[in-house]
Amino acid sequence: MTQTLSLTSPASAPNLRAALRRAERPGRLGALALALPALLFLIVTFAAPIGLFLTTAVRNPEVRDTLPQTAAVLAGWDGPAVPGEAAFAALLADLTRAKEDNTAAALGKRLNYESAGMRSRIMSVVRHLGNFKDGALAPQFAALDPVWASPDLWAIIKRNAAPMTPYYLLTAVDLQQDASGAITRVAEDQAVFLGILGRTLWIAGLVTGATLLLGFPTAYVISLAPARIAGFMLLMVLLPLWTSLLVRTTAWVVLLQTDGVINQVLLALGLTTEKLQLMLTRFGTVTAMTHIQLPFTILPILSVMKSIPEGQMRAARSLGAPPFFAFWRVYAPQTLPGVAAGCLMTFILSLGYYITPALVGGPRDQMLSNFIATYINRDLNWGMAAALAGLLLVMTLSIYLLFLRLVGAERIKLG
Repeated sequence: MTQTLSLTSPASAPNLRAALRRAERPGRLGALALALPALLFLIVTFAAPIGLFLTTAVRNPEVRDTLPQTAAVLAGWDGPAVPGEAAFAALLADLTRAKEDNTAAALGKRLNYESAGMRSRIMSVVRHLGNFKDGALAPQFAALDPVWASPDLWAIIKRNAAPMTPYYLLTAVDLQQDASGAITRVAEDQAVFLGILGRTLWIAGLVTGATLLLGFPTAYVISLAPARIAGFMLLMVLLPLWTSLLVRTTAWVVLLQTDGVINQVLLALGLTTEKLQLMLTRFGTVTAMTHIQLPFTILPILSVMKSIPEGQMRAARSLGAPPFFAFWRVYAPQTLPGVAAGCLMTFILSLGYYITPALVGGPRDQMLSNFIATYINRDLNWGMAAALAGLLLVMTLSIYLLFLRLVGAERIKLG
């Protein structure tokens, strides 16, 4: 006698789930096929270039490609004393070839990151290649520069013969490797990047707090205003988004400069007796960034406020709740998804600001992105730029994940 399983019995549940998955598979494949062009476009034009750029933070080809014979000899060197004549002969042969290939300058530049003066030492040897004579090479190298008789210099060359290096990543967090390879903190007067990271987080936090203080009341007024007035106010909020970031920043330069509009108004009203220094200050930087970021905070909050029924506040008032208590206990908690989305968007966008701090801020207001641009455009040090960019990316993702953990993704509403 055949026993028929009920669709609701526990034994039939796995079969039912498998049947549902098979039924949904064509729809999922169709959705994937529709999204595939966009995914490929993002991978080719966005993810792949960024990933390739970030790998320069650990790639270390200069010593390995330019000094292959020296690297092979130093592979068997134990380190306490200066290597033997074989290392000097290999270095001389490698630099002779580097001179022909025009790669000696790049080698010297790379080694100079870890030891000041290495570029001049390398180029000095290259210039005097024709002066080396038969016999012991170590004294001839030492005659050009006594540092060639130091094992620490050779330890740097050996360490950088590896295909990957932690140098850029360590430097980005104010750490370094000593001659033995141990990780230590850099000297106090050279520790700059953690301070810059802290400054970046602090400025982003100030901008986020300022936009919330200004944006929440603005969004509340727009949500309660009649349709025609609300539309006009919303247009005023959106108007800055239609203007170039560079134009808006330049407008703030005009407003904040010593002979600018703000100082003239303050003097005309008698609020101050002398012109204030508003440009190249933290105040100017935060003010300009707050103006630019304000719509990104207002819009998510407004979208949530629009969805809150107006009758809730009236009901709370009719039950005896004071106006502030009704607002704080009934209305405000429902706006948290919009507040969370607006603050998160503003904070993350503020972390990567470059133009506004560069034009409005002073030397103590430059953020991490300004140093990334400097390493790329001026110093041509792509490894250091990639390390700082990776640090900023990790920090941004960490803040985002922490925010999701504390607030919950289901409570964030972007609009």
